[in-house]
Amino acid sequence: MAKKDYYETLGVEKGASADEIKSAYRKLAKKYHPDINKEAGAADKFKEIGEAYSVLGDEQKRKMYDQYGSAAFEQGAGPNPGGFSGFEGFSGFQGFDVNLDDIIDDFMSGFGYSGRRRSNRAAKGDDILIRVDLTFMEAAKGCEKDIELDVNDACPECDGKGGHNPKTCTRCGGSGRVITETRSILGIIQSQSTCPECGGSGQVFESVCSRCRGKKQVRNRRTLSVEIPEGVSTGERIRISGKGGAGINGGPNGDVYLEFRVDKHPIFERDGLNIYLTLPLTITEAVLGAKKEIPTLSGTVILDIAPGTQNGDKLKLRGKGIAKNDMYVIISVVIPERLDRKQKDLFKELSNTKLDNGEYKKIEKYL
Repeated sequence: MAKKDYYETLGVEKGASADEIKSAYRKLAKKYHPDINKEAGAADKFKEIGEAYSVLGDEQKRKMYDQYGSAAFEQGAGPNPGGFSGFEGFSGFQGFDVNLDDIIDDFMSGFGYSGRRRSNRAAKGDDILIRVDLTFMEAAKGCEKDIELDVNDACPECDGKGGHNPKTCTRCGGSGRVITETRSILGIIQSQSTCPECGGSGQVFESVCSRCRGKKQVRNRRTLSVEIPEGVSTGERIRISGKGGAGINGGPNGDVYLEFRVDKHPIFERDGLNIYLTLPLTITEAVLGAKKEIPTLSGTVILDIAPGTQNGDKLKLRGKGIAKNDMYVIISVVIPERLDRKQKDLFKELSNTKLDNGEYKKIEKYL
């Protein structure tokens, strides 16, 4: 039989510490476990990893392996011709503090999965997402909102335990785990799983709570008063810590996330924290100048329009935007569609006015 390099199997150096060996095993076991990895050969690789750890994870076996190699664990070889009995019946989980549920829990927790979590573990409560509609002015200036939400609270009848008069589960002896044995070509394989009687808590109750029916939580409607900061925009979220669902088994409460949808305004437009307003002017106002009363977020102001203002000019009002940012007034000169005879005569007189605009002089060179 070919010699096996257990250090190489786990990807560690020969002088690796016990913690380094355990860490390497956990990482590889998560990667190749047949419940997770469906690739061909994953199950065999998982067995090799478990076999390597069953030796290197045990101080006595590791010393034997370092001295005699894998032959120490082969039938009729090494210092133990009858075979090393501690390896017969290898399960991949027997003889050290790693079990299948913990591996899958650790691996799947990265994807938000908690279905296999032991029921006596502390767990954070549910996070809640609430979508909040705001008017343009509410979002721009900030406001206070009363938010209605349904949350899971710890059952007040049983203090979040799920029942009354707890006692040790007789099926698992309070460990929360049960061991099953199956025979295979490797011998007797032992595996651990969550106790179906107590759900992994190690305890059962003489009577299940009548209010929550053993679920430990009850659904309640709650009103949450929230200060909305000025300047929030559509799609933006804020987090309110600890106001979500109640934690399980002493875990922290979840959080509430508010996601905003801001309505459009009839005349104002936003660009970040700046505000834009399009201001229509008559030709006369643009040519001769004028004073125009315009609205802002904080009330009306008088805007001086200088003579000769051009269409598309942008006038800046400092500090009149959101959170002391700026407001911009975009000039839109309105061309009349209909003119009476007198107005036409006036425009004809104006048409005799020579353009001294430098841009037009550039064009004249090509005429």
